[in-house]
Parts: sequence; structure tokens; C-alpha cells
Amino acid sequence: MDSEFTDKLIKDFMFLWATIDPVGTLALFASVTVYFTPEHRKSTALKAILYSGAILICSIIFGQLLLSYMGIQLISLQFSGGIILFLFALQMIFKNNTEDKPNKEANHDIAVFPLAIPSIATPGAIMAAIILTDNHVFSISTQICTAIILLVILGITYLFMLLATPIMKLIGNNGATILVKIMGMILAALSTEIVMDALNIPEWVDTFAK
Repeated sequence: MDSEFTDKLIKDFMFLWATIDPVGTLALFASVTVYFTPEHRKSTALKAILYSGAILICSIIFGQLLLSYMGIQLISLQFSGGIILFLFALQMIFKNNTEDKPNKEANHDIAVFPLAIPSIATPGAIMAAIILTDNHVFSISTQICTAIILLVILGITYLFMLLATPIMKLIGNNGATILVKIMGMILAALSTEIVMDALNIPEWVDTFAK
């Protein structure tokens, strides 16, 4: 397998993992389903994954077409998305991870909100799905591989939610917080790379180096 292709897949995995944030979803899921029966918890996890998966796959298929229809260049999304992802990373690093208890009087499906949106299908994940499958840069086969990586991460997120109770008991709130902040730092570095690529900074550096 080509090393450049392998590096792209690894980068895609890390990027999507950081933006989808299965660990953060695990912590939220454990808190909002604390009073659920095991059957209700399982069905909620499945629905959240199906809803968020549909949103992210549609972003891959139709996201760039929608941008083209609106006259928005992908490089503009790449630049602004990199900035937004960087701010999202800062939020992961500095935010207080204590989640609010769900409103028992609210008559809504928590599988949709806050689980599918914005916990799993985060704004950062939607932008990442579009950027990582740029039709002008990547072949269809490469985009399919990226979509498969996305589905794998969603599958892992689903397993995390199913194992929410024992995992939280094992790593504790402090362990989950540490992992989220580490992924936030990785995402900050990746988002910086996106902005640098949009501005062609690596090419400028190579030019001045010569």
C-alpha cells in the first residue's frame, strides 16, 4: 500500500476521531441515560448512531455539491473550518466537562439532541467529512475509504455507549477528561495544518528555504 495513501488514512482516522470525540460522547451518554433501563439505553445509542451517521454520510455525498451551488469554494471552507476546528479544540482542552443533567420535562428524543447533534455529528465532524473527501483532490476510492473510516469510528462510538457504565467505572471522570483534552490538543495541531494548507504556507516555506 502506498505510504502517502496510508498516511492520509491515518490522518483521516485521527481527525475524525478527534472531531466526533467518542470519549466525550461516552461521558455525555452515561450522564443523560443514567436513569434508563438497559433496553432503553441500547435503543437510544443505536438511534443516535443512525441519526449522526446519516448526517455525516450526507455531508460527504452532498456537502461539496451544496457549497458549489452556493458559490462557496472549498478552500474557503477549509480555511474557516480550520479556524472553527481550532476553536473547537480549545473548547475540548479548556472546557469544564461536567455535563448538565437532562431536563426531564423536555419532550424530545435525546438520541437526536444532544447525542446525535451536536455530540456525535459535531459541526467540526461535518466540516471534516466534507474537507477530507474533496472531489477535486481525492479519488472516489479514497473517498470511500474515508467514509469507511467514518463508519468504523461511529461503530466504536456505539460500542463505547453500550459499555458506558463499566468504562466510566474503570477510567473514572478524571480519566475521561484527560483523554478528551489529549484529543483536543491533537485536533488543534491538525486544524492548524488545515489552515496552513489553505494558505499554502508549506509552499512559501519551501520557496524561502531555497
